[in-house]
Amino acid sequence: MKKIAIVISPNWRDYAKKYIDEMAESLRKQRGELEIKIFITDNESSDESFYFLKKSLLEACIIRSKSNGGYAKGCNDSIRKAIEEKFDYIAVFSIHAVLEPDCIKEMIKVARSDDNIAFVQALMMLHNQKNKVSSLGNSTHFLGFGYCEGYKKELPKDLEEKDIFYPSGSSILARREIWEKVGLFDEEFWMYNEDQEIGWRAWLMGYRCVLAPKALMYNKFDFLRSIKKYYWMDRNRILAILFCYSLPALILIAPAFILMEIGLILFSFKTGWFAEKIKVWKYFLSIKNWKYIIKRRRENQKSRIVKDREIVRLITGRIWYQEVDDWKLRLINPIFSLYWRSVRVLLDIFDKIC
Repeated sequence: MKKIAIVISPNWRDYAKKYIDEMAESLRKQRGELEIKIFITDNESSDESFYFLKKSLLEACIIRSKSNGGYAKGCNDSIRKAIEEKFDYIAVFSIHAVLEPDCIKEMIKVARSDDNIAFVQALMMLHNQKNKVSSLGNSTHFLGFGYCEGYKKELPKDLEEKDIFYPSGSSILARREIWEKVGLFDEEFWMYNEDQEIGWRAWLMGYRCVLAPKALMYNKFDFLRSIKKYYWMDRNRILAILFCYSLPALILIAPAFILMEIGLILFSFKTGWFAEKIKVWKYFLSIKNWKYIIKRRRENQKSRIVKDREIVRLITGRIWYQEVDDWKLRLINPIFSLYWRSVRVLLDIFDKIC
């Protein structure tokens, strides 16, 4: 019997009261020869929320944190405990996810099919529109913007198992040895893009990230609520590219990056997020932060066995955010796509020479 650790994303504020009952019930209905244990970190919630969580998940290991260390650390605290207890597989699901009974079984089936598979994502559909996609795997724009493939579209009829750039942090499963070798979420990210960086890191190390199309779950995802966390999304996409690209790739994307930053400053004026954008740049003006960035970059590049030319095929030149799509994105996307194709050609030549 396979021992499966299920890490539920951290409880915070009233999350337990809003989401945990439906999530927990879907875990208890999982089919297959599975020995499941639930782990969850309580991130500085109220006593009332903590005791509600404890009552709702009598069978769970609850790690209570006196401070809110963010999504990444909250998940990591539970993953570390699961690693200590030697579980065969460790999966992370969002507290607002609802799983179909065969979800975990199907994810494990894909994870076992190839030793080079690191992380597996379930097929994620929207909870409030069950015929619409939440994520078919996550994509990355070459400037670090991450987004859900297929978001709010109808489910493709011919969907099959496929490589994805990175799995959503709301649905990610791997063998214990993968978590030990690739590493856990980078806690500097705090929230958002930590899944992007760990997926990218896995590709650098020669592993694959894969969608399990028969593993079905529903996600109570609200894009507009997420994008309001502008500081974390913007800062962390820059961290991801600094950690994961080779130096030639960083040099080649620099002109486009500068152009995008000018555009984002104008965008932040319009949306009222200028203070958040300034906060992002204050972070990158700190020597202390650059010490960490350089350290993490060295670690990622040292563990790299795959060159950029093999990875960039999974990175896109098009930005696609359905709720914020407007004429400016429609104008810039063809230009960025052409630019990115040119960069890929140059990276291919460089990598072959070197």
